[in-house]
Amino acid sequence: MPAPKKKSAPAKSLRTVDRLARLGLSTDMALVLHLPMRYEDETRIYSLHEAGLLHGHTVQVEGIVSSCDVQYRPRRQLVVKIGDDGDELVLRFLNFYGSQAAQMAIGKRLRVRGEMRHGFFGNEMVHPIVKAVEEGAPLPQALTPVYPAGEGLSQTLLRKAISAAMTRADWHDTLPDALRKSLDLIPFEDAVRLLHNPPTDVDENALMERTHPAWTRMKFDELLAQQLSMKRAQAARRQQGAPMLTTVGNLSTAFMLALPFALTAAQHRVLDEIRSDLRAPYPMQRLLQGDVGSGKTIVAALAAAQAIDSGYQATLMAPTEILAEQHFRKIAAWMEPLGVEVAWLTGSLKKREKEAARERIESGAAKLVIGTHALIQEDVNFDRLGLVIVDEQHRFGVAQRLTLRNKGVASVPHQLMMSATPIPRTLAMTYYADLEVSVIDELPPGRTPIVTRLIDQDRRDEVVTRVHAAALDGKQIYWVCPLIEESEALQLQTATDTHAALTAALPDLKIGLVHGRLKTQEKQHVMDAFARGELQLLVATTVIEVGVDVPNASLMVIEHAERFGLSQLHQLRGRVGRGAAASVCLLLFQSPLGMIAKQRLAIMREITDGFEIARRDLEIRGPGEFLGARQSGQAMLRFADLETDQWLVELARNLAQRLLIENTAVAEAHLARWLGSREDFLRV
Repeated sequence: MPAPKKKSAPAKSLRTVDRLARLGLSTDMALVLHLPMRYEDETRIYSLHEAGLLHGHTVQVEGIVSSCDVQYRPRRQLVVKIGDDGDELVLRFLNFYGSQAAQMAIGKRLRVRGEMRHGFFGNEMVHPIVKAVEEGAPLPQALTPVYPAGEGLSQTLLRKAISAAMTRADWHDTLPDALRKSLDLIPFEDAVRLLHNPPTDVDENALMERTHPAWTRMKFDELLAQQLSMKRAQAARRQQGAPMLTTVGNLSTAFMLALPFALTAAQHRVLDEIRSDLRAPYPMQRLLQGDVGSGKTIVAALAAAQAIDSGYQATLMAPTEILAEQHFRKIAAWMEPLGVEVAWLTGSLKKREKEAARERIESGAAKLVIGTHALIQEDVNFDRLGLVIVDEQHRFGVAQRLTLRNKGVASVPHQLMMSATPIPRTLAMTYYADLEVSVIDELPPGRTPIVTRLIDQDRRDEVVTRVHAAALDGKQIYWVCPLIEESEALQLQTATDTHAALTAALPDLKIGLVHGRLKTQEKQHVMDAFARGELQLLVATTVIEVGVDVPNASLMVIEHAERFGLSQLHQLRGRVGRGAAASVCLLLFQSPLGMIAKQRLAIMREITDGFEIARRDLEIRGPGEFLGARQSGQAMLRFADLETDQWLVELARNLAQRLLIENTAVAEAHLARWLGSREDFLRV
């Protein structure tokens, strides 16, 4: 008879220390600074009668278990009844273990905390927190902290780990007393201990709203650490050598003279700032931002002309082939008549074309190179790279931007980053504190304001009629859809279905379709046909979000506008209003709308200024989402709120500049406490 197979031993669960490390809690100070995200009031017991009048509120009650049963209709659930002075409360558990049923056996006294609801059989709580207690068991004397937790980390375990760390922590205040008092901040230790263990007389509202002086101290310390780190990174970069691009020569002059329009005052101001940076012996690190259509590309091209005049190469990297190709066509049309060879490099080129482009780049024959991520491949080498321009910089990770910058052979090239997503001032002062920021805050003359209207999907036929009339009047139209394929979950109209429906409804119009799954050549063929006026209506996904410039397009329809973010809606809307004709953007939405969707669409209808839209977007989404996916080296603030704590940002920024000049020991001690050996706040 064969021997029975041995059961494999269960995999060991992670140790507590490993679970804590996953949350970044590997030192005593990290645990000390793991502050509560909220508090629970367990200091009071309500009678079941009192609690029954507080539907929708979270309350704590006590009672004796009168029944404990597993029921199977309408689904398996544990139903427990507790009583107190003739009143009853039902506790309902849809997911439970056998041990829980044993804990809540008949006759046990339970202390229960949860949201009061009105159920089919009277008052009930669903999945409350339950603890078996003896009669007269003492209540906590302070609010109970609730900490951000990870998998396998209970609140009990976290509280125990934090409490132990607080007995070992170094509590010295990184801010000298005189400095701290001048800033009207309470001591560090007092603030932290209060937040972990609030006293009974604490202003509970101030604690919950994070306006208490203890929270103010934590927010300031966090912002100061971030500002110090950013400014230190900026200073370190200035120790690196960069080519001094001092010549604004024949190319720059000829380029300016060849332009069929005059630069705006804002463009002149920003160009002067960039030219001054390019002359410096350390790398420029400048963010050029401006609203849709403000003329960032021409400023970037003039910066490239200065690099070429000074004997160096320049490169421009864009996140999509459509945007890169728009830049290439526009800038090559300006540069090539002036004798500048402009190279084009993307992943979709044929092998022979790529090799030819790489040879011209490496030999230095190509003075200006435009492309996509293909520019950062290992086999792309520059002869003498002096200036790196990154468009829509927030779409690239830090590592990608660094790789391109490292293509400089003898020295670090200057870097100009562009963004058509205006960044609110407070955000720029924090997440972009190590950059110089230039803002083009003026649109070129002749741009027509765009009228935005909100239209329910039920009126779709009226929109189709309006599109038809606009096309017959000689105008061109965009119709934007959020998905390529049908999604059962979202049930959104797709680009392909919309194209088919509009082709059937408007057989006398020439209608094109472009989306991200088309091959680059097919995509460009459709875009070119639309730009030449051969197509009257272009159905598209968000591939047209940036870089598409067709002055005759004066009507845009955005399908399921409630599914887009504010920044994306503003970018899409910016594809019209580029010519002399009055332009309209119709936002089609599906009722009913959620609260945030209503906010977004109302903002789009009322506001056309990109900076104000960005500020509202920041209010709605917060900095993490506003900036897109977290990039390596870009840490989100845990405690400070950029909207409500703007005054603290200013205070921290000014002090950081002072400390790095006058008291580096204080700066280093503060950074060591808040960042340790991490470089989370550093950007490149």
